[in-house]
Amino acid sequence: MAGLKLGKGRQDSGQKILLLALLLVILAGWFGWNGWGQYREGARRDALIQARDAAVAGLSRNIQAQVTKLDKRVAEPAMQAAVAADDTAAVGAAVKTGWPEVENVDLLPMDLSQAYAGAAAFGYSKLALLEAAQLANKAVVRSVRDGKDSGLGMAVPVQSRLLFVRLPVNLLTAPMDQAAIPGTYLALRQGGFTLREVGETALSGSADALSRPVGETGLRVVAGVADGTEGPIGLGALPCMVVSALLAVLACLVALLSMGRLKMPSLPSKARGEVVDEGLTLGQALRAAPAAATPPAVPAEGDATVRADAARVARGGAVDSGIFRAYDIRGVVGKTLSVPAAELIGQAIGSVMAEQGLTEVVVARDGRLSGPEMSSGLIEGLRRAGRDVIDIGMVPTPVAYFAAFHLRTGTCVAVTGSHNPPDYNGFKIVIGGETLSGASITDLYTRISESRLLGAERGSLQTREIAEDYIQRIAGDVQLARPLKVVVDAGNGVAGEIAPQLLEAIGAEVIPLYCDIDGTFPNHHPDPSEPGNLKDLEQTVKRFDADIGLAFDGDGDRLGVVTKEGKVIFPDRLLMLFAADVLERNPGAMVIYDVKCTGKLQGWTLRNGGTPLMWQTGHSLIKGKMRETGAELAGEMSGHFFFQERWYGFDDGLYAAARLLEILAARDETSSETLDALPDGVSTPEIKVDVPDDQAHAIAQRFVEAARFDGARLSTIDGLRADWDDGWGLLRASNTTPVLVLRFEADDQVALDRIRDAFRDQLQAVASELKITF
Repeated sequence: MAGLKLGKGRQDSGQKILLLALLLVILAGWFGWNGWGQYREGARRDALIQARDAAVAGLSRNIQAQVTKLDKRVAEPAMQAAVAADDTAAVGAAVKTGWPEVENVDLLPMDLSQAYAGAAAFGYSKLALLEAAQLANKAVVRSVRDGKDSGLGMAVPVQSRLLFVRLPVNLLTAPMDQAAIPGTYLALRQGGFTLREVGETALSGSADALSRPVGETGLRVVAGVADGTEGPIGLGALPCMVVSALLAVLACLVALLSMGRLKMPSLPSKARGEVVDEGLTLGQALRAAPAAATPPAVPAEGDATVRADAARVARGGAVDSGIFRAYDIRGVVGKTLSVPAAELIGQAIGSVMAEQGLTEVVVARDGRLSGPEMSSGLIEGLRRAGRDVIDIGMVPTPVAYFAAFHLRTGTCVAVTGSHNPPDYNGFKIVIGGETLSGASITDLYTRISESRLLGAERGSLQTREIAEDYIQRIAGDVQLARPLKVVVDAGNGVAGEIAPQLLEAIGAEVIPLYCDIDGTFPNHHPDPSEPGNLKDLEQTVKRFDADIGLAFDGDGDRLGVVTKEGKVIFPDRLLMLFAADVLERNPGAMVIYDVKCTGKLQGWTLRNGGTPLMWQTGHSLIKGKMRETGAELAGEMSGHFFFQERWYGFDDGLYAAARLLEILAARDETSSETLDALPDGVSTPEIKVDVPDDQAHAIAQRFVEAARFDGARLSTIDGLRADWDDGWGLLRASNTTPVLVLRFEADDQVALDRIRDAFRDQLQAVASELKITF
């Protein structure tokens, strides 16, 4: 052994260099392949967008061509004479001459009362088209369901009549077929109804994210493409190609070095620290070798505080702190909220779940166009944190809450922008039965900004249908004593599909209004707390002589009510009706209401044997107080209602509607008589005063400190509320938008004006820069 030499040292070194060169080649290939994949997917996406735009243009031309044909037919003397004679057969013949594609022609009076009386058989979409033509006084085009058939409907006023023409959809959709691209999806939709689709139907769920409207028809072309290949450490196509080229060059240099064709600058042997063949024995070589480096520490197995990979956080970019609100997370898609941000938020939620030993989470989304991509990003982040996801698809937020109970996860996230404009989206979060708010929401942002995100073995993903279970659960407990005719206005929000099904299941006759799910909200904003959004509902209830009108917000957790006379019943008065009903079965139970509710609630609750408690505004805060106190019922002026009795205690506009109809159907009097009998006063809706960003709470605090109201009982649990014997006023800062919220109520107009004037004067004294309009 003493004579053993290290004569193969140089050869071993060359082999190691060759292995390094091979590794660099593999890395270069990996980066190159990923870059090419991203380039290919990007090119396919660009081609799809061009095809979508071409389809929109082609459809618009085809529709305009049909409208031009209709206008020409209407202008012909034979048509005018047939309409004047009220000869439907002659009108049909005049329209169809030279226009063989026409499937149906109908001539109706301007007074649509007979159509209203038989609306279900006549077709709600056909009726809405005729109303739109009346209002526009010109030809209007929409997708309709005329009886059992679907097609493209056209309506136009002619003299004192309304002309309806139906065409087959395939007459217009040739541009869709011409635009088909392999591996993508295109469809023509109106609301949630698909008229024509081509391509990979598996991509249909996310197609709304790339939608474009077809003129003013209410139709839109949607486009779906598979998620692009994600590059190493989040690099895009071009950076991947550049890295690939650099690695390839480096691999060549290393290979040349190993073959001796490229020499490194010569250094003295001792300076280089080489082991050279100078006759050293093996024992001498070992004694001369430097001490081995200390191995890096390995995190303990199961450590839930593993930091996220820095490159992943860098890929997501900075997450805007402004989207983390008091009750939820909410931002503008493409500006303050992105898919990478959704991924990081999902990973932060998953990290909190892991700390509480929770593994399964329900994910749902509303009907917004950005919902599919935001939901996918959230799910990706949850799975990175090792959480198992149950995706229940597009359903109202309360159905997600229900699923957390029904599937025993205790945890859910609803991807929703609630009642905000179409370009908003966000997340309502429940972890372990607790709705996150305040510091818990802020903690998610802190985890992301500090990279304290759990990285774990990728969690599973399954899809589940839960809507039928939700309907059966409610219908098994709530049934109407007599049928009620109900108009349901979903405002094109996500409640549009399930709300009519639920109310029909409990025994109501439902007339749907704006129940097609359409994330552009083409008819009115889906916020029933604004009286202006209820005008169409008021008119429709009167036209159909319905018992009551119900309105839901964008994600279905709030309820608005209109009587058959067109009177809006504010939610605080509805809470009185619910309280009396619940207290009949639960004497002494606590009823919680927020600071914006009527001052008459306290006395009403006491007279009905209950315990009233006024609390802060905010669905998360109300639910937290319910858990703390064991309250059976709670409600907010915004239209959130929380039933613990016979239900689960979360805010649910659909369930509240079912309970309301149950109460009304059990009375011998009409619905209007029941609602009109509730205590009332002279009141205002919510008044909102715009303030500079981030100033609302500071101004509200100055108001609280400076305001003086003689003879009033003051409450400062949420802003400042002043109660007198004849009325009250409130000023508080909104936790969701940069506004001050005020509301006033009194026994008569004189008292209301006095209270409102006092608040206005004192607000001007502390914030003269505000534009005060009340």
